[in-house]
Amino acid sequence: MPLETKLTKALGIRVPVVQGGMQWVGLPKLVAAVSEAGGLGILTALTQPTPDALREAIRETRRMTSKPFGVNLTLLPTINPPPYDKYAQAAVEEGIRIFETAGNNPGPLIKYFKSKGCIVVHKCTTVRHAKSAEKLGVDFLSIDGFECAGHPGEEDIGNFVLLARAAQELKIPYIASGGIADARGLVAALSLGSEGVNMGTRFMATAESEIHENIKEHMVKSKEQDTVHIFRTLHNTARVFKNKVAQEVVAIEKKGDAKFADVAHLVSGVRGKKVYDNGDVDAGIWTAGISVGLIHDIPTCKELLDRIERESEEIIGGLSSRLVTKSKL
Repeated sequence: MPLETKLTKALGIRVPVVQGGMQWVGLPKLVAAVSEAGGLGILTALTQPTPDALREAIRETRRMTSKPFGVNLTLLPTINPPPYDKYAQAAVEEGIRIFETAGNNPGPLIKYFKSKGCIVVHKCTTVRHAKSAEKLGVDFLSIDGFECAGHPGEEDIGNFVLLARAAQELKIPYIASGGIADARGLVAALSLGSEGVNMGTRFMATAESEIHENIKEHMVKSKEQDTVHIFRTLHNTARVFKNKVAQEVVAIEKKGDAKFADVAHLVSGVRGKKVYDNGDVDAGIWTAGISVGLIHDIPTCKELLDRIERESEEIIGGLSSRLVTKSKL
């Protein structure tokens, strides 16, 4: 019996699992595979060098699937910001109607997407920020716990408490993000009020993910202890895989009074992309959540989502069997 939630009904998907936007990873082959398997695949807009390149990526994805898929647009703190409005316009003009947004000051983007009849899922790391996004008119919130890859915010709240707080405070539906890689995570998230989950790290280690096979195999061998936070002292915390480069960044920060310029040469996106292209684990910084410790194989997206769907039903059925009827005295 398929799971039905507000997320599956709103997005037209079978399994309440979203493949979150990931720089250099959210490419057409993976996105189409996730959507074909019953989840929601999401293209990462800023992985494409230009808005026109995003148009072509959307068309390429559409050639591989007729199922719904979305586009992620993340507002990054940068001196020379990309033309977010042009990327947004390109995606809308190509017929995309599902968007994942993240970052600071998303109001103008959300307003534009809603004016075009789009569904917006906005990522937040605190209930406070989630309530602000709620006021902006988003349709779903993606609540990022401390376990997540990338930027978990600065409050260090794990998903057990963060999702329970979301259930207390939010008026619109939300999904859970961070630390989820299997059916147990999905069922736990549902029990905490979520309408589904967002998975990133788990989808990196799938057959259709276009990162180098060496990186996938390294992830399978890794444990939940194999990530580390960088930029803690810069108040822009990021969870990344614990490799030589990440540990060098942490060492520089521990010396005190570190500036971004002190580590810029280590954390450049160009170096990070080489990890995925060449398979050298230590070539640069690359993001991974602690759910890497739950990854033990490299399945196709269909195999993964079929397994999550089947095992979720089994877990829910097992939980319901624990309910007993009180005998009448």
